[in-house]
Amino acid sequence: MGKNLYVGNLSFDTSEEGLRGQFEQYGTVTSAKIITDRETGRSRGFGFVEMDTAGGEASIQALNGKNIDGRDLKVNEAKPREPRDNNRW
Repeated sequence: MGKNLYVGNLSFDTSEEGLRGQFEQYGTVTSAKIITDRETGRSRGFGFVEMDTAGGEASIQALNGKNIDGRDLKVNEAKPREPRDNNRW
């Protein structure tokens, strides 16, 4: 089982390939996804990287607070997604 990492404070210019490249230095990356706005398709400034456990730990230590594309990244283990209440009305 690998680690799912939250990556925040991404530059709007960072690509998924660039994100993957930063994390591949520390281990095997299974997936790298930048979250985009549904309406505009523009980056929302955060994403998720899934990778092997040892690489995930090394990435958190090495990349949390590191300046990439002019922004200091926030990297930590992603929290499980909470169920959404779609019956709000």
